[in-house]
Amino acid sequence: MRPTPAPKPIRNAFSLVEMMVVLFVMGVLAAAIVMVLPGDEARLRGEAERLAARTLAARDEAIAAGAPVSLVVSGAGYYFEERRGGTWQPAHGRGLGLTPWDEGTRVSLGLAGGQDGGRTRVVFDPVGLASSDVSVRMARGAQARVLTIARDGRVRLDGGR
Repeated sequence: MRPTPAPKPIRNAFSLVEMMVVLFVMGVLAAAIVMVLPGDEARLRGEAERLAARTLAARDEAIAAGAPVSLVVSGAGYYFEERRGGTWQPAHGRGLGLTPWDEGTRVSLGLAGGQDGGRTRVVFDPVGLASSDVSVRMARGAQARVLTIARDGRVRLDGGR
């Protein structure tokens, strides 16, 4: 009579190779997610480019409408106004209302003459000229961008440290 073969053990665990493959795939996915998340540089660049584009749109609106348009900038955010009925009124349009700075963005204003101000208004007249030279320095972490508005109406965005 033949001896009964011993039952084969049931395999209910992962091999070391299988575990390593799973950990490797999870690591690659985690690295891809971290790379896609915007860092300080990307967030600051986007915020600075939005301000520059909106400022140019406000200047163009002043020219097209034949009426002054102002940009008001402070440490809390920025907004645009139009001159109607002898007073400054909030500008109508998407992106022209009060826009706060992203959390973590630090802003300093450089006015004509080198002084630093806590809040300033730049008025674009009907021919597109600005009321004063202004620079807005935005910083996040070690990154910085500077938006410069010249009296001739030019708006320039520079990277700065």
